[in-house]
Amino acid sequence: MKTIPMTGRIAAAIVTATLMLTGCAGGSVDNVKTAPPVVSEEGSLPSDQDSVSVGAPVNEAGETFDNNEDGGHAIEIDGDTAEYSKATVTKTGDSEGDEADFYGENSAIFATNGAHLTLSDMNITTNGTHANAVFSYGEGTVVDISNSTIETSGNCSGGIMTTGGGTMNASNLTIHTTGRSSAAIRSDRGGGTVTVNGGNYTTEGLGSPAIYSTADITVNDASLTSTTSQGVVVEGKNSVTLNNVVLNADNNQHNSDKSDVFEAIMIYQSMSGDAAEGLAKFSATGGQISNANGDVFFVNNTATDITLSKVNITNNGGGAFLRAAAAGWGNEGSNGGKVNLTATSQKIEGDMIVDDISVLNLYLKDGSAFNGAINPEGSAGDVYVEITDGSKWTLTGDSNINSLTCEADSIDLNGYTLMVDGKKYTEGTACSGEAVEIKSEGGGREGMQAPPDGDEPQMGGKDMEPPKDGERPSKPDGEPPEKPDGDPPAKTDGQPPEKPDGMGGPGGGNPPDKPE
Repeated sequence: MKTIPMTGRIAAAIVTATLMLTGCAGGSVDNVKTAPPVVSEEGSLPSDQDSVSVGAPVNEAGETFDNNEDGGHAIEIDGDTAEYSKATVTKTGDSEGDEADFYGENSAIFATNGAHLTLSDMNITTNGTHANAVFSYGEGTVVDISNSTIETSGNCSGGIMTTGGGTMNASNLTIHTTGRSSAAIRSDRGGGTVTVNGGNYTTEGLGSPAIYSTADITVNDASLTSTTSQGVVVEGKNSVTLNNVVLNADNNQHNSDKSDVFEAIMIYQSMSGDAAEGLAKFSATGGQISNANGDVFFVNNTATDITLSKVNITNNGGGAFLRAAAAGWGNEGSNGGKVNLTATSQKIEGDMIVDDISVLNLYLKDGSAFNGAINPEGSAGDVYVEITDGSKWTLTGDSNINSLTCEADSIDLNGYTLMVDGKKYTEGTACSGEAVEIKSEGGGREGMQAPPDGDEPQMGGKDMEPPKDGERPSKPDGEPPEKPDGDPPAKTDGQPPEKPDGMGGPGGGNPPDKPE
């Protein structure tokens, strides 16, 4: 057994190893292997170890790192640079609540305090409650992981997890989770930046989407599959960008009683304090989205920009393409969905439902085609439709909107009736209208202004500007989280609580900094 003494959490070249998803809360360690060298309390090397290459690989190929301690880690890197390759990491043991979800307790592999950890060709397994596999915590912390396999089976045990402003770069991973609330690509309070290139990411558990974003997450050329939950969830002022991604979603069980809708992609604000309030963003370019049950998009209690370009979208779920509506999150009467949907060279099939406290601005551009109806049951929320650049809307049912900008040949009524602000539209008529002003409730107060001259909505402040093509969204506002004094509230039985209504935890979705 290899050990590294750590007195007063002295920064060693490599800190105690802890890999794979784990559970949290006290216990003992069996057969823990950690990499040399030993570093003295003063931070110097013993005489028989007069040099160390910080950042060089420290493990031998084929090594095994095991930890069964509640709350412990198989590999922990605290403020240092380290590399691990071709190792097997196994984590058992349990934990509870915020210590694990926000601050990384009980994760198999944990990097913090500005560490830079590189992992390659790893095999990581966790079997515990709140046992995330690979965890990046805090501003300046970077985890690069490639060509590795991750399997988690406990509740609240994500594959790769990022909080507190950390950075996670993943390439060609195979992640499979089976527990409840165990997203393959997972984030929580304080968010951060996550970039995923290639790989396969599959979830089976209740409340376990392939991606749960309280961060800025970009996925390129990968496959995402959820067999029980949504495929993607974006909470609050955060983002998900998919480029040439294959997403297969079969949301067939509810994680709470706050909504009776099933969907492939959910964009919402829980008001729990885990995500700042403001404009959420979802973008997909190329690839495909396949939905097996319910709606494709559901937006509730937040404002969002949805941008689609050349995505093959199939809805076998029998629901709407887009539903913007109230649900159990937020304050009744102001908790609808506020949506800017921009389709560029995009085909859309299916209806769009906008309830009476929700808003939709729909932009069809560059030869896009929309075959569907908007509010076929009658007028409800405010809807603006803008059709340009040879795009076409073919109605599949009677539709009701409030304002319209189109060319004379932009709309095929197909035998149905289109009502615009209570008046029947005549096919072959060009129109010029105005977009609906969208303001984000609560924290997103700057709002979006109705566009002049038919342009897309202009944001009222820098933080609400949409990303330019190819540009990565900015990091979340605020300082890295601090860990509060005292014990966090416990979560029982390994089951995550429902996101509460009303105002949630500490401001802006950022937890306090973890102390030394």
